[in-house]
Amino acid sequence: MTRTKTTGLKARGGRVAVIGALGLASVALAAAPAFAKGDTEVTAPSTAQVGETFTVSALGDHDAALYVRACLESRSGAQAWHQVTCGDVVWTGTGSKATAHVKAAHRGTQQYRAVVYGLSDPTDRHPERLQTSDPVTVNIR
Repeated sequence: MTRTKTTGLKARGGRVAVIGALGLASVALAAAPAFAKGDTEVTAPSTAQVGETFTVSALGDHDAALYVRACLESRSGAQAWHQVTCGDVVWTGTGSKATAHVKAAHRGTQQYRAVVYGLSDPTDRHPERLQTSDPVTVNIR
């Protein structure tokens, strides 16, 4: 009989501890500061013909910096990413846009991604990479 009571009390004490921990965690999350928010988007056709010119565009914004700039990067296969073009430096909240007209030179796949850089002023020489989009693939046939 004593054994049943002790087990019951231990189980109840464990539940109280879990409920208390959950309550404390929810209060801590509510008091945490908000994180900076950003958005990147890249658009490109899924296929292109060899010799054809296609358009790739990037749109990006982020509220962690006063000014932002969107850039396009590309790669073929497993090579390193290379910068294709960059858009204008704009005030945060406006959204920077970069557009490239690419001529498909040979068969294969090319990947493109958008990168958003944050700047402290329009002439900042050391921008900070804030966000990178998922790559989109263009199959060249």
